[in-house]
Amino acid sequence: MKTLVHTDKERIEEVIRQSAICFVGMADTDGTPYVLPMNFGYSDGVIYLHSAQEGRSVSILERNPKVCVTFSVDNTLVYQNEEVACSYRMRSKSVMAWGKVVFEEDFDRKVEALDIIMRQYSDREFRYGAPAVRNVKIWKVAVESVSCKEFGAPYKKAYSSF
Repeated sequence: MKTLVHTDKERIEEVIRQSAICFVGMADTDGTPYVLPMNFGYSDGVIYLHSAQEGRSVSILERNPKVCVTFSVDNTLVYQNEEVACSYRMRSKSVMAWGKVVFEEDFDRKVEALDIIMRQYSDREFRYGAPAVRNVKIWKVAVESVSCKEFGAPYKKAYSSF
């Protein structure tokens, strides 16, 4: 089984669109890692997230806005030989994206971000109460760099067109 690296935008965005959640990794100024599973939205190279106005993650990001956001789909245990433990591996596709969190404060842009987040999960149109919009913290992460890999691909697939 092979690990394939994908660089085409369509493949990267397909993995992101298929993901139900993402994991947001951050590091406090003393180097302590902190990773959160989060709902998200994605549009035009920007990942949108939301949280409460205060909390550990917000405090960390105010000191160090750098994040790594990870998406993973199609996670399945596979093997080449059922009797050989070393031949087992997870087959999956993943995207890792790096950038810096910027908190959106503009009311109308927060609504737009919430719409983008909700489009990840539903085709419905939604309305938001003004207090809810004012009280939500919107995180915007412009993707600065990205990596996309497919793990556990059958050996022959590595030589065929994807």
